[in-house]
Amino acid sequence: MSADLLQLIGALRTRVAALVATRSADDPTAGDPLRGLYVTGETALRIATAGPGAAGASGAAGMSGQAPAGPAAPELGGPSPGRQSSTGRLAALRCAFGLSGLDVEVLLAAVAPEVDRGFEALYGYLNDDVGRRRATVGLALDLAGTGPADAGARDRFHPAAPLRAGGLLQVDDEDEGRPLPGRALRVPERVVAHLLGDDSRLDARLADAGVELLPPTGTGAGPAVGEVAARIAAAGPVTVHLRERVPGAATDAVVTALRAAGRPVLRYRPEAVDAEAARVLLREARLRGAAVVVEPLPPEPGPLVRALAAGGATVVLAGAEAPDPTWVPAAALVALEAPGAAEASSVELWRHALGGEPGSGRGDFDLAEAVAPYRLGGDQIRRAASAARALAAFEGGSLTRAHVQRGARLVSAPLLDSRARRVRPAVGFADIVLPEEPLGLLRELTGRARHRDRVLGEWRLRTGGGRGRGVVALFAGESGTGKTLGAEVVAGELGLDLYVVDLSSVVDKYVGETEKNLERIFAEVDRTDCVLLFDEADAVFGKRSEVRSSHDRYANLESAYLLQRLEAFDGIAVLTTNLRANIDEAFTRRLDLVVDFPFPDAEQRVALWHSCLAGVPRAKGLAEEILGCAKEFELAGGAIRSAAVTAGYLAAARGAGAVVTGEDLRAGARREYRKAGRLVADTAAPWSP
Repeated sequence: MSADLLQLIGALRTRVAALVATRSADDPTAGDPLRGLYVTGETALRIATAGPGAAGASGAAGMSGQAPAGPAAPELGGPSPGRQSSTGRLAALRCAFGLSGLDVEVLLAAVAPEVDRGFEALYGYLNDDVGRRRATVGLALDLAGTGPADAGARDRFHPAAPLRAGGLLQVDDEDEGRPLPGRALRVPERVVAHLLGDDSRLDARLADAGVELLPPTGTGAGPAVGEVAARIAAAGPVTVHLRERVPGAATDAVVTALRAAGRPVLRYRPEAVDAEAARVLLREARLRGAAVVVEPLPPEPGPLVRALAAGGATVVLAGAEAPDPTWVPAAALVALEAPGAAEASSVELWRHALGGEPGSGRGDFDLAEAVAPYRLGGDQIRRAASAARALAAFEGGSLTRAHVQRGARLVSAPLLDSRARRVRPAVGFADIVLPEEPLGLLRELTGRARHRDRVLGEWRLRTGGGRGRGVVALFAGESGTGKTLGAEVVAGELGLDLYVVDLSSVVDKYVGETEKNLERIFAEVDRTDCVLLFDEADAVFGKRSEVRSSHDRYANLESAYLLQRLEAFDGIAVLTTNLRANIDEAFTRRLDLVVDFPFPDAEQRVALWHSCLAGVPRAKGLAEEILGCAKEFELAGGAIRSAAVTAGYLAAARGAGAVVTGEDLRAGARREYRKAGRLVADTAAPWSP
């Protein structure tokens, strides 16, 4: 043991000795061998009549003895600088929890031993049991001037009465069969701390549950928060269910509006239903005058909603599902549809989150165009902007469009990996060779995806019938003409991930299972930002047929489901097919665009060869050889890509320094002809113009 520690312990021993001497100086029971086992009437009277701060008043019971003037004294402790007095807090507590005058007196009687240990000895004497140092129901009622024979007074201890329902008072000994008047009263430590002016920490139960306390800003709402959020912030205590398609998009606006109105917010993201934590959360909100925002709701949230809908605080419950009438009575819950995020306010949120970084709407790229495809809420935008700035700092350059879009993808990635294959787009319009008309339609498709909120929302060009704001296109053309590449180009231009649906994980032999699998995919894409690709879509979106058997009937049901689901779709989807005639005509009306990918002519085949060989070491005069191959071999873009890969392998096999020659190109092209079952000579004379 070090000398420093010995000195500290020695100093502590000195202080202990001084405290013993002080308390025993005026303690008449200091020499009593039964001291601490009972309290005499003389000792109890001395404790009760001692002034606040008197020392040694509880010597007979082995406790300190500082007693207030009486059990119903308004001050639980002197007010501290910059802190609301206990009287003010008690009045606010009475208003927030709807307490009666009797409730306040009962609460004071119960809280007295928590702030003045002298009451432990007094209550032990009055309870005729020195071991029962808390107020009992009967004692609290006696101190309040009534008694346990008063039915109305007894009702104040019912679990549904304000004191217990609000979590301000606990009644012990209920499981022991003790009569109500003899049950002890306990005030939770969090309530005691609040009455003493300490709101620096959340209740420990809430900290463990991951509840986040957001202090008020009082600086104005900043970017537009929307009419619904402003109305919730201005309302009194109300329980609101906010149905939102994009998680967090509407609740972030509500949180911003509440904080701007000067109200703290308790944000709760429960992983499972915890009704007890919900009750503690509601009590914390009422103590602080805070609002509660719960998002998202867990499965089967009935007990959680009932606990939070008890009233006394503004509670916002957000989720993708409609509220269930069995949760709480309809009158206790206000159900609202979350509006879609306005494009202008979204850009303002992005600009505010990115600060004065280069490119944040004032630099080398258009911020509004860059973020238009993303349907993110305020919190998601802040996290995406933070990720974008971190990426730019890591790379040592200024913020660019790519950084912003990569940051947005990080927070909007859907959970589709089990049923779809993710493709990170690495191509753009410069990498695709198409005639002007289909290329223009692809550009129009990206424009529709960027500006759909403005056109369908602000300008109200969306038709009725619950039609969504989705963008759906059909790419039709022969195999290898660039349909899948076109979908990747669209996704890359929008800065979104491309998800290719795995039909083997969707189509099921059991009736109704295919529709369920498709619904999971559509629902996830509705809530997130990506481009969904149904390759070989005629396998799912095929024509309905005349019902000749039960198989035909269920196949038609599947098509009918898809027709209905596309009407309400909110995402971006691309369907591809080799045979447009196989697609049911009813789907065509629901498509925003139909893009035909033609077989490339000779001029386009030349451009395709050059595009595929852009990074390949070439032999001299290869441009003329490419011109000859394009004329000699009528291949689609996919086949040209495969032929170019074959030529690359042939050249690489010749060793270091090898280059791709015209013969390599012809060998690759002849192989593609044979794969397609087309006749081709084993050798071909060199082409000459």
